[in-house]
Amino acid sequence: MSLESQILEKIKPTAEEVKRIDDIANALKKEVEDYVKEHNIDVETRFVGSYAKGTYLSDPDIDLFILFPETVSHKDLETIGLSVGEALMKGGEKVYSEHPYTRGTYMGMDVDLVPSYSIKTTDKLRTAVDRTPFHTQYILDKLKDPQKDEVRLLKRFMKGIGVYGAEPNTRGFSGYLCELLILHYGSFRRVLEGANEWREGMAIVLEKKGPPIMGPLVVYDPVDQKRNVASAVHLDTMALFIVASKAYLSSPSEKFFFPLERQPYSREKLQMISDNNGSRMVTVVFDRPDVIEDNLYSQLWKTRYALTRKLNDFDYTVLRTVHEMYEKKLEIVFELERDVLSKTYKHTGPPVWVRAADPFLSKWKNNIYGPPFIEEGCWNVIAERMYFTAKEMLADEAAVSGIGREIDPDNMKIRDHEASLNETNPLLLTELLDPMNSWEV
Repeated sequence: MSLESQILEKIKPTAEEVKRIDDIANALKKEVEDYVKEHNIDVETRFVGSYAKGTYLSDPDIDLFILFPETVSHKDLETIGLSVGEALMKGGEKVYSEHPYTRGTYMGMDVDLVPSYSIKTTDKLRTAVDRTPFHTQYILDKLKDPQKDEVRLLKRFMKGIGVYGAEPNTRGFSGYLCELLILHYGSFRRVLEGANEWREGMAIVLEKKGPPIMGPLVVYDPVDQKRNVASAVHLDTMALFIVASKAYLSSPSEKFFFPLERQPYSREKLQMISDNNGSRMVTVVFDRPDVIEDNLYSQLWKTRYALTRKLNDFDYTVLRTVHEMYEKKLEIVFELERDVLSKTYKHTGPPVWVRAADPFLSKWKNNIYGPPFIEEGCWNVIAERMYFTAKEMLADEAAVSGIGREIDPDNMKIRDHEASLNETNPLLLTELLDPMNSWEV
């Protein structure tokens, strides 16, 4: 039996599991239909997503759309749609992301109950999710039954290497994108072989090419050619998938699908690696704000990038960065070339022959570190730095660095190198100081 056949035996739902899931889904649909009929709500219900397409792994989310006529106002669609979810899923959560819907559990299964419009074409979308039923129908029409298992293999492979999901924390490949890749290339292995030829800006067309779209990976949506299905895929995520594809084809292993859980190094080993690298660390910790998780992940990435720029601008030079979100806090750790700088630095001024040279000389004529001097045709002067330590700089500059809007710099705590080694999550430090691909653990 091939490795992929063995993997399928582990990930493909059994006949008993399929029946259990179908029974729950049908019970949910009937209850929704009975409710809307009883309350004279003119809607249609339709399953979408991996459950409807038959490409799900064990324990899928059930996505049930409540499709309203286009004559219904957007406000009524939201109000009525959310009220149905509230009535049928006690304890369900109203999720206000790009489009409001109800997320909860029904008979032990995770369910998304989503109000949407019933439209005839994707030319004029009324809400952000209106094209989703078209995605489901396209896959049902095009994907052959044997290819559903190929989708399952690709999804499990992507989960294993950490690139599955279009959410901001993963910045990766959605389930629909996996299905389209199988349709385009034909099979799991052919997707991996195709990825060997990918380059930044790679474009894939299944039906018709739309207008030019910029992105690391562009996959024109066959039901709406103006949209890039791979818009969430970050360049680093795409690169990781390419590397993993090459590695798997060279040496297939179950670890790509089911990686071992990485264990944190001891504080002593982390200290040893840090000493060997000659690098320094600084950790920034924020209280976790009460924000929708997807939005907060976007803000966490933004904060990480903003503070990286600041550290580089002030010559501390970031080597590597990792971050994590916990129940009550956010943590970002930076590995730096240095965390302490000299008291002074050389400040280069204008060429000696330009008009601005005179004001420069006037400003620096009484400089306590010596008068201006000529080098490479320009005036130079030895000046005192604004900040000597990375910790001091971050404390002053974080608030004006462009961090996430709802991440509060007033509750920020900063750990220097020694405090980071002693207090920061050792697993996070392990990933920072000794990065490994999931299949290499």
